Amino acid sequence: MRSKAIILLSGGLDSTFNFYRGQAELDIVVALTMDYGQRALPREVHAAAKIAAQFRVPHQVIPFPFLQNLGGSSLVDRDLSVPQGSAVDIQSQKVSESTAQSVWVPNRNGLFLNAAACFADRWDAEWVIAGFNAEEAATFPDNSEAFLKALDHAFAFSTRNQVKVKCYSLPMNKTEIVAECLKLKFDFSAIWPCYFAGEKWCGSCESCLRTQRALKFHKISTEGLFLC
Repeated sequence: MRSKAIILLSGGLDSTFNFYRGQAELDIVVALTMDYGQRALPREVHAAAKIAAQFRVPHQVIPFPFLQNLGGSSLVDRDLSVPQGSAVDIQSQKVSESTAQSVWVPNRNGLFLNAAACFADRWDAEWVIAGFNAEEAATFPDNSEAFLKALDHAFAFSTRNQVKVKCYSLPMNKTEIVAECLKLKFDFSAIWPCYFAGEKWCGSCESCLRTQRALKFHKISTEGLFLC
């Protein structure tokens, strides 16, 4: 009998890859998409729901309206500008640290994983699956291995069944994740990596640029995916 798991599924590259990997070896009982007032919410929900439906996994949207009300992050505060174009340089650690501050949502991943652990505790699931990577952990400490180990330690006290966090992409960069996706007959057009909710990926925000770089490295056509 396979262990049960809860997955955080935003519909982006990392979470979708982890969904594909997780469903191959675990019983994913629900996919959770978090609504914190982010600009990309409609497209994230649409992508995540379609991906979950492919494997007949129930999908739920969990609202956290207070995160939008806190403000201070360009992902949720429409008075702030999300870094795009020349304001983004994914080759520069210094610039990436600056853009990370712009899109930082206070304790977002801590809150989301704790919420998922509530589901895991209730449904006696052993795992909560997250979608992080080593590339972004360089500027987002809540994407790191140390963060997940700390959560495992906390969950040993806060959940009856001592829930643990699993992330298949944790040691990988985006290029390595795409390489693994190719082995899984992955549909890259089904994901939504963009910070915005346009008709296509904007192609100029940091998330789009990191995804685009990884796809181009593997000579995967991005025609029709990006606005620019």
